[in-house]
Amino acid sequence: MADQQDARTTATDQLTVQDPVTRYPSITPPASQDQPEPGLDVELEPTADIGERSYRGTGRLECRRALITGADSGIGAAVAIAFLREGADVALNYLPDEQRDAERVQRIGEAEGRTVVLLPGDLSERSVCEQLPGQAAEALGGLDIVVNNAGKQISVDDIEDLSDEQLTTTFDVNIIAMFRIVKAALAHLEPGASIINTTSVQAYDPSPNLLDYAATKAAINNFSKGLGQQLAPRGIRVNAVAPGPIWTPLQVSDGQPKEKLPEFGKSTPLGRAGQPTELAPAYVFLTSPESSYVVGETLVVNGGTPMP
Repeated sequence: MADQQDARTTATDQLTVQDPVTRYPSITPPASQDQPEPGLDVELEPTADIGERSYRGTGRLECRRALITGADSGIGAAVAIAFLREGADVALNYLPDEQRDAERVQRIGEAEGRTVVLLPGDLSERSVCEQLPGQAAEALGGLDIVVNNAGKQISVDDIEDLSDEQLTTTFDVNIIAMFRIVKAALAHLEPGASIINTTSVQAYDPSPNLLDYAATKAAINNFSKGLGQQLAPRGIRVNAVAPGPIWTPLQVSDGQPKEKLPEFGKSTPLGRAGQPTELAPAYVFLTSPESSYVVGETLVVNGGTPMP
């Protein structure tokens, strides 16, 4: 089927003028697709575009050093590839079960002649969060950028079925980890540094089956705006990106109800789900010096659906 075509072969790079409606096909993921949490890009059907063949760098992040959480797949992998193509060296954090995806990103970056450091670890563990920025700074020779992107999303229809374990872990990974990582990173960040947090359109328009996830995303939005004001006098900019329906392993590892997968993203004005690489330019812009007067902003990338 045409709408199941490999996304990596259907688009030119992000600097080519093209129709956003048809840049990528409107995918119809099979409802039967099921991956155990956290899910893998290399097993996603249809394949997502993380920018391996469709992101062209222009040197906007030369000599920068970045730590990205949740960097093995989906949005995090696309951001990592974009940063690497823009001239940055990158430390990737991810769960140990996601090693295959992380090594794929590492190979792509090293082919560009960049340094790619693998730092597996579970962000629900306090010690991992506290040690991560120092590990990245040591491996990269410093730290200029922190992208807090890792997230946990599990669909639960009824709050009575939402376990305390899931609730706690979702908050630990999605928002508490950000507090811990930022606190540890500040010892390494100097004026001109940038922090970007991944929130979601769920912060504005929560789905009833994603109560815990949506609540953390609203908290991230608030955290980013408050932290932006606090760190601005130190010359450290904080911003956020709010993705809409983006085709990633998160969706097929219980992030969406299985019966809704075939229609994923089709209700947007563009009529399709976004590909991870379509998020990457937003992170590059907010990280690069050209956005020097942008602080506390949440950049929504969602295919055109108005936010409340």
